[in-house]
Amino acid sequence: MRQPLTSVTCDVMAFVSVSEDRRVPLPGRLRYDATDPYAVHLSLGVPAAEAVVWVFARELLAEGLRRPAGFGDVLVFPRHRCLPDTMRIVLRTPAGAALVELPASEVARFRRDADALVPPGTESAYVDIDSELALLTGRSD
Repeated sequence: MRQPLTSVTCDVMAFVSVSEDRRVPLPGRLRYDATDPYAVHLSLGVPAAEAVVWVFARELLAEGLRRPAGFGDVLVFPRHRCLPDTMRIVLRTPAGAALVELPASEVARFRRDADALVPPGTESAYVDIDSELALLTGRSD
């Protein structure tokens, strides 16, 4: 018997810029898991053990496909007329910022697949509140 699908991934070639003149290609992976229904994981680099992983709101990614979105550590920008096939994510830390460019059509497909797995607005049905509270409080009943 086949197990039900609980996650969606999308492997992409990301282009990362940390300065004005240097654009480095890096393998990337977007991952969405029904056990963490409010979050999207973006991994950059290989191998997986050495990849840098950013976790941010699924809704931020969805909004960023339509219009500029976010504040703080993660900003998402939709396609631009100068780069019609690319969406951009800015990742910021106290040490600096990086611009990550991703293929917009693949990100849009990833979002549709994630929305099919867990429809927007139904995320709370996928969260085990009692287990999460036990983890937060250090209790195991």
